Amino acid sequence: MDSDNERVAMRKKNEEARRRERQAALENSDSDIGLCGWLLVSLSILLMLVTLPISIWMCIKIVKEYERAIIFRLGRILRGGAKGPGLFFILPCTDSFINVDMRTITFDIPPQEVLTKDSVTVSVDGVVYYRVQNATLAVANITNADAATRLLAQTTLRNVLGTKNLSEILSDREEIAHSMQSTLDDATDDWGIKVERVEIKDVKLPIQLQRAMAAEAEATREARAKVIAAEGEMNASRALKEASLVISESPSALQLRYLQTLNTIAAEKNSTIIFPLPMEMMQGFMKN
Repeated sequence: MDSDNERVAMRKKNEEARRRERQAALENSDSDIGLCGWLLVSLSILLMLVTLPISIWMCIKIVKEYERAIIFRLGRILRGGAKGPGLFFILPCTDSFINVDMRTITFDIPPQEVLTKDSVTVSVDGVVYYRVQNATLAVANITNADAATRLLAQTTLRNVLGTKNLSEILSDREEIAHSMQSTLDDATDDWGIKVERVEIKDVKLPIQLQRAMAAEAEATREARAKVIAAEGEMNASRALKEASLVISESPSALQLRYLQTLNTIAAEKNSTIIFPLPMEMMQGFMKN
């Protein structure tokens, strides 16, 4: 177990080092534009100076607090990486830029038809919270980071739930969400995306399965109720046995019990009262 954890930690460390190397190479790529590139940049600067102050309005750009700007100079990312927030300058002829939103993005995973490990088809949907952690990687390493993250979340949801039983899906939602978050975060690390949270919203079962589960639950409750009733009757019979033993020791106690029963019956305002007489009284009349 320790060796597996060490291998995982080493792999993550190597991936982080490679990611940093790629980012550094992207941020320092403007030094490779060549002699012709520097000539075009010099001409662009000269043109900007000649056309001042009109050209200054084309050179000044502003990005909001939650945005970052990736500047491309002759097709290469400008040294220093993302710019912003606030004010920055570009050359009107050789530079272009792309704004990247750094806020947390929320999207719903459409309901996915999943075949569980115990061969049950369920429909599961969820919600994913993610944000752009590295604007340079999000622009340079993938065409559309948002669309790719959404598609990957749908695939990951199906893959993770396909290894779970129905009972595990219904009871271990937090564990499933954490597993999905770890998988997505590792996969989107090269895209500059940070997956912050994953939640399973709803698990929809087929109507036939719902009826079968309801019938099973009802049968279980009925069986439990019968067991409880049987235990109650057994305990009541034991109590009645003990009470009969106590009453048999004293005939006056039995007579008091008869009178109490008569009082209870009379309280119901019945027109007819059937009251049993002790057999000992009948034996006295029979002797006479």
